[in-house]
Amino acid sequence: MEAVNFLLTFLFDTYIMILLLRVWLQLAQADFYNPLSQFVVKATAPVVNPFRRIIPGFGGVDVATIVVALLVGIAKFIVLAVVHGASIDIVTYIIIGVIFTIKQAGFLIFWVLILMALMSWVVQSGNPVQSLFHQLTQPLLNPIRRMLPDMGGLDLSVLVALVALNFLNLFLGGFVPFWQSL
Repeated sequence: MEAVNFLLTFLFDTYIMILLLRVWLQLAQADFYNPLSQFVVKATAPVVNPFRRIIPGFGGVDVATIVVALLVGIAKFIVLAVVHGASIDIVTYIIIGVIFTIKQAGFLIFWVLILMALMSWVVQSGNPVQSLFHQLTQPLLNPIRRMLPDMGGLDLSVLVALVALNFLNLFLGGFVPFWQSL
């Protein structure tokens, strides 16, 4: 049963991350022709496109993809409950699914920042993934860079963003008792 739980969790979590990445790519107006962008669009299109016919975007935000991400987050906990033979309380799973999806958005930002920082040390410039990560993170990091004093070429904005994300995670965990276990 533990192996099934792992597999289901991995599949749901990965797909939610890809859906959230699609929303982030659109918000950042990242390069649509980047290979990673193409993968994200192709991996999510079969599920998102039917919803896009029904749910319009609003102010440049792809609301349909956000709705699909929330539905996948809710479905994760319902499927896990069914697999484990637990009772299904729809309202509880909706609340947990929404909170989980919000938390996954922060988790996605965290990992993109980490990967971008590591790639800046290792990968030569011109890498398409590094270029895309740069486009995604600049709107988050530029305000931090403007507030930080000049450190002689050392960019601490990623560190400040990671500390802020962790603080926000711990802060919200104080209000929602099961936040840390999601």
